[in-house]
Amino acid sequence: MTIAQEDWDAPDGAALRAAQRVELDARYGRDDHEPGRKPSAEDIAVFVVAREDGRAVGCGALRLLQDGAAEIKRMYVLPEARGSGVAVAILRELEARADRLGVATLKLETGTAQPDAIRFYEREGYRQIENFGPYQGEPLSRCYARQLGVSR
Repeated sequence: MTIAQEDWDAPDGAALRAAQRVELDARYGRDDHEPGRKPSAEDIAVFVVAREDGRAVGCGALRLLQDGAAEIKRMYVLPEARGSGVAVAILRELEARADRLGVATLKLETGTAQPDAIRFYEREGYRQIENFGPYQGEPLSRCYARQLGVSR
């Protein structure tokens, strides 16, 4: 497996994000389930794609926030690649890149209809926090954070 930074608008990354959108639409029963500003090439500092034998199987991004924090966005692994270590590898790559950017805290939002994601982030050392930013008051949102440089 390889993980490399790619352009936000490159075809493989766009296809992975579209697959994620289809899955989220099915889980939440609607197509507008993300509060706040949608990520774009203009506000994403890092976008990585994981590949197995050249095939794009997962992705993840970082959006820089205020106060030395960043938000993990568009973390996604194709269903057939789940459980193979791809998600952990993407997360570690995002954490390493965030650390190199001087980020002290990584935050993320996932949804109540994604118990698999909740378990994953909790297992990887992320702790539930009060919903931040655009997720405040959103009943379907669950937010997490992890201090970089602190052992899991």
